[in-house]
Amino acid sequence: MKCETTNAVLTFILGALVLLGVIFALKTINQTRELRLVANRATELVREQAFFNNCLEYSKTHADINRILQPLVPKPAAH
Repeated sequence: MKCETTNAVLTFILGALVLLGVIFALKTINQTRELRLVANRATELVREQAFFNNCLEYSKTHADINRILQPLVPKPAAH
Protein backbone atom coordinates (compact mmCIF):
# COMPACT_ATOMS: atom_id res chain seq x y z
CA MET A 1 0.00 0.00 0.00
CA LYS A 2 2.79 2.41 0.91
CA CYS A 3 4.53 1.80 -2.42
CA GLU A 4 1.36 2.68 -4.37
CA THR A 5 0.97 5.94 -2.46
CA THR A 6 4.59 6.90 -3.11
CA ASN A 7 4.18 5.97 -6.76
CA ALA A 8 1.04 8.13 -7.05
CA VAL A 9 2.73 11.12 -5.37
CA LEU A 10 5.81 10.84 -7.57
CA THR A 11 3.66 10.47 -10.69
CA PHE A 12 1.69 13.58 -9.71
CA ILE A 13 4.91 15.54 -9.11
CA LEU A 14 6.29 14.38 -12.46
CA GLY A 15 3.08 15.42 -14.21
CA ALA A 16 3.18 18.83 -12.53
CA LEU A 17 6.81 19.34 -13.60
CA VAL A 18 6.02 18.32 -17.18
CA LEU A 19 3.11 20.76 -17.24
CA LEU A 20 5.32 23.55 -15.87
CA GLY A 21 7.94 22.72 -18.49
CA VAL A 22 5.37 23.05 -21.27
CA ILE A 23 4.07 26.33 -19.84
CA PHE A 24 7.58 27.79 -19.57
CA ALA A 25 8.43 26.64 -23.11
CA LEU A 26 5.31 28.33 -24.50
CA LYS A 27 6.08 31.54 -22.58
CA THR A 28 9.64 31.50 -23.93
CA ILE A 29 8.41 31.06 -27.49
CA ASN A 30 5.94 33.93 -27.08
CA GLN A 31 8.52 36.27 -25.56
CA THR A 32 11.04 35.40 -28.27
CA ARG A 33 8.50 36.34 -30.94
CA GLU A 34 7.75 39.63 -29.20
CA LEU A 35 11.45 40.41 -28.84
CA ARG A 36 12.02 39.67 -32.53
CA LEU A 37 9.17 42.03 -33.49
CA VAL A 38 10.57 44.80 -31.29
CA ALA A 39 14.08 44.28 -32.65
CA ASN A 40 12.81 44.42 -36.23
CA ARG A 41 10.90 47.62 -35.52
CA ALA A 42 13.97 49.18 -33.90
CA THR A 43 16.02 48.26 -36.97
CA GLU A 44 13.42 49.90 -39.20
CA LEU A 45 13.51 53.06 -37.10
CA VAL A 46 17.31 53.23 -37.30
CA ARG A 47 17.18 52.82 -41.09
CA GLU A 48 14.49 55.49 -41.40
CA GLN A 49 16.52 57.89 -39.27
CA ALA A 50 19.67 57.21 -41.31
CA PHE A 51 17.75 57.81 -44.54
CA PHE A 52 16.31 61.04 -43.17
CA ASN A 53 19.77 62.21 -42.07
CA ASN A 54 21.09 61.45 -45.56
CA CYS A 55 18.26 63.49 -47.04
CA LEU A 56 19.13 66.41 -44.77
CA GLU A 57 22.77 66.25 -45.85
CA TYR A 58 21.70 66.13 -49.49
CA SER A 59 19.44 69.15 -48.96
CA LYS A 60 22.44 71.23 -47.92
CA THR A 61 23.75 71.11 -51.48
CA HIS A 62 20.45 70.71 -53.35
CA ALA A 63 17.86 73.22 -52.17
CA ASP A 64 15.06 71.81 -54.32
CA ILE A 65 14.41 69.00 -51.82
CA ASN A 66 13.91 71.40 -48.88
CA ARG A 67 10.23 71.94 -49.65
CA ILE A 68 9.67 68.19 -49.29
CA LEU A 69 11.71 67.83 -46.10
CA GLN A 70 10.44 70.96 -44.34
CA PRO A 71 7.33 69.35 -42.77
CA LEU A 72 9.45 66.47 -41.44
CA VAL A 73 12.14 68.53 -39.69
CA PRO A 74 11.42 68.64 -35.93
CA LYS A 75 10.76 72.07 -34.46
CA PRO A 76 13.01 73.27 -31.62
CA ALA A 77 11.38 72.88 -28.24
CA ALA A 78 10.23 76.10 -26.58
CA HIS A 79 11.60 76.53 -23.06
